[in-house]
This record gives sequence, C-alpha cells and structure tokens, in this order.
Amino acid sequence: MQGDTGGFPDWVQDAVFYQIFPDRFARSARVPKPGNLEAWDAPPTVHGYKGGDLLGVVERLDHLTELGVTALYLNPVFASGANHRYHTHDYFQVDPMLGGDAALAALLTAAHARGMRVVLDGVFNHASRGLLQFHDLLENGSASPYVDWFHVNRFPLNAYGGGPLGYEAWWGLPALPKLNVGNPAVREFLWRVGEHWLERGIDGWRLDVPNEIDDDAFWQEFRRRCRAVNPEAYLVGEIWTGAERWLHGDIFDGVMNYPLTRAIFGLVGRDLATDEIARSGLDGVEALGAKRFVKRVEGLLGAYPRGAVYSQLNLLGSHDTPRVRTSLGGDGAALRQAWLLLFALPGAPCVYYGDEIGLEGGHDPHCRAGMPWGRRDAWDEELLAFMRRLIRLRTEQPALRRGETRLSAPRDDLVVVERWLEGGDGAGAVGGRGAASDARAAGQRLYALVNTAGAAATVPAAALPPGRYRDLLSGGEVVQARGAALVPARGGVLLAPWS
Repeated sequence: MQGDTGGFPDWVQDAVFYQIFPDRFARSARVPKPGNLEAWDAPPTVHGYKGGDLLGVVERLDHLTELGVTALYLNPVFASGANHRYHTHDYFQVDPMLGGDAALAALLTAAHARGMRVVLDGVFNHASRGLLQFHDLLENGSASPYVDWFHVNRFPLNAYGGGPLGYEAWWGLPALPKLNVGNPAVREFLWRVGEHWLERGIDGWRLDVPNEIDDDAFWQEFRRRCRAVNPEAYLVGEIWTGAERWLHGDIFDGVMNYPLTRAIFGLVGRDLATDEIARSGLDGVEALGAKRFVKRVEGLLGAYPRGAVYSQLNLLGSHDTPRVRTSLGGDGAALRQAWLLLFALPGAPCVYYGDEIGLEGGHDPHCRAGMPWGRRDAWDEELLAFMRRLIRLRTEQPALRRGETRLSAPRDDLVVVERWLEGGDGAGAVGGRGAASDARAAGQRLYALVNTAGAAATVPAAALPPGRYRDLLSGGEVVQARGAALVPARGGVLLAPWS
C-alpha cells in the first residue's frame, strides 16, 4: 500500500454498511401515499412506485441493529420524478413521498442514537426536467436566467418529443439534462447542497458518476467545503474501474469497489449468471484460480494509499447489478465464500438490502424488489444467521477491521487471507472463554481460508503455522500439524489460534 497523503475518516474502516433503496425497503402508515402504487410483493417495474419511505426505515432499524449494521447508505432521497430518485427535482427538499425533511431528520436522530451513520446519494452531474432551473429554461428559452446552467446546443429545446434534444443529457436520456458544472453559479449551487445536508446531520456523500464531472478542482473544493462542516464526512465515488486519480486524499476517501466484486465472483463462481452480469456495469467476470485472484487483489491493495484501501466501499451487489445470489447462479457455497472474502479483506463491507436473506433478482428493475417483511418464508434463515455471525466477528475482531493483510495461494484452489494487528507477535490465542478482549490484547492473527475445489483441501504449514485453531464461524476445532489442517470442499473457515 502507498503512504497516506490526506486525511481519511477514521470511523469508516470499522463500519458495516447497509444500502437501502428507499422506495423498496419499508413503507410506514405514518406517511401519506397516493393511490396508484404497485403491490409491495409484485415484481418490480421500471416506472412503478411501491411507496417505501424514510419512516419505514426508522421502523425497521431493529432488524439492522440485530444484523450488526453500523452505517446506512441511502439511494437518493430528494424530490424527484422517478422511483429511484436519480432524476432530481429539488436538491434542498426530501421527497414528500418519502416523508419529507421531517422524516429524514427522524431517521438521522434514530440512527445516530443507535450508533449508525447515514450517507446520502448525491447526483450532481445531471438533474431532471423537473428541476426549477431547467423548467424555467423550457418556458423562457434563450431569455431564461438559467440558460448557461445547462449545455444548450440549439433552440427550441425538445425535452418531451422526438428528434434532437437541443441540450446535452446523460446517456442521451431527455429526462436527465446535464448540468454545466463549469458555470461558477452551478458550482456554488452544488457545493452548497453538499454543505446543507451535512449541516443537517448526514455523515457523508456517495457521489453518482463523479468521473463524468471531469474537473478535479470542482471535487477538491467539494471535499474542502464538506470537511469544513464535518471533518469526518465520508466521500465515496461511484467509480467502476481503477480509481488512482480519485484516491490520493484530496478528492474522495474511497470508491465503490467493483473491481474487488469482479475478482471475488471470478474466484468462487461456478455457475455465474453471465447474461445478467453483462447487462450491468460489472460487464464480464473473468474466471480466476486462486493464484491469479491473489495477484489481482494484491494489485488493488497496492494501488492506493492505506487510508483509501481501508475506506473502500466493498460490495457484492447494488441497485445497479444483479443480486449477488443471482449473479452466483443460486450457488449457496459460492455465496458464503464470497461474503467471507468480502469481510476478511480491508475496506468497509456493504450489504445491499435483502441480500442478507438471500433475495434474488436480475438486472434493474428486478434487483429492486420490495423487502418481503410479510413473507418470512421467503427468507433464507440459515444465510441470515451466517451474515449476523460474520458481521459480529468483524465487529469483535479488530484485526479484520484495522489489521495488516497478507494473501497467499498455496494451491490454485485455495486462498488464505491473513490479518493481524501491527505490534502483536502473532502468538496470541483465543482463550477458553473466547473473549474478544483477549484477542485484542494479544495482537492475534486470523486466517480466512477459502477452498474452491470439490474436495477437502489440506493447508501447508507455510500458509498456516502448526497449532490448534478454532473456526470462529462454526466453533469447530482445527489442528494444524505437518500440513494436516483441512478446509471443507467448497468451504471457508475463519481461524484463530486456540489454547
């Protein structure tokens, strides 16, 4: 890893994020709704609303607390003309269908009382036809005081009919006019949006397609303004590929770590949903043996300053991809291996709502179904128990959150991730009481091992020193003597020294 060149928020490396698509997570009876809503459990559609809201999130915080979540990432919440709310009408108003500003304030109060941070989604590259400034442009043409807020090519504008638009739009979509961020008034407007919601208590921003605002000075000032309000504000960019430009401590703290997603899928996936994956921003996933996986991940860890590595938003799925269970072809063994690797590696893991109970769904809109609160039979209870245990272990074991990292591949179907706290001698053991404080005091080393083979794998002593270990996931004992330790077929273990 490179040396740090800027300040990164300390809390992020300890966080477990949970991503919420507000229209689909939970619906509260306290928020009035229009009558034309999709049935909650009906298959999701591109344009339909299901009526989820922010008070619904408040009412379901117990589920997130029991899961072990410590931070929420919310898809856009501002007034909009789309269920996903990436078509922003008003950057300074929470959508009334979500409960308005009061509901966000209630969520911030309730989440913070539980020790949960809240990060909002900011869409600053483009807005919507409903934005006041763009609507004025449609009404008044070249006489509009906002004519230079957008990239206008010709008049009259054609925002709703066929033919040339007359203005630049994201991906050519008429509903998403691109903002002219080169205009000082637009820059000041967007910087003020960033400040405004931090002043009201949010803990950071996830920035949508920030690479399409190809202007480092804009983002550097955005960071400066945000950090002036909250020195610990987390800024994470939606960058799908290499992010060296963005992670030197002067723009973003981390990015959505899709390259790691691809690497994990390439290692553990046997029956990938290649067509669904190809339709998403993940594009293709290359099959990887253990040795190439280790090399790929080492490259990711070495590309950025240490603070950025530990501030990455690591994920297996989002609103822009098929659900992880679907991506992996419904393969339960691959699913558990993928989650183990995600939680064993540096960075803040993020769980997309419903993935903890095994929801399935292909590319948008199918990955955006209503959370089945009323259909407990649709929940994978074994997976939920596994996720709770994995999250609890990450919380209890500081080596998994803040420790050094070493990867190895003793054979091409076995990956070993070793984590330890610098300053510990590695000799510490989990005592008979299993006390996490003992592990912290001893500077204990942990070993996450993933075996992708169809038969149990032995682990060489060079990868796992001789001794007695406890699998923190299952509670079982593993003895390593002359390379005799076994990892189950297509299984994974998280080992700690045991005495």
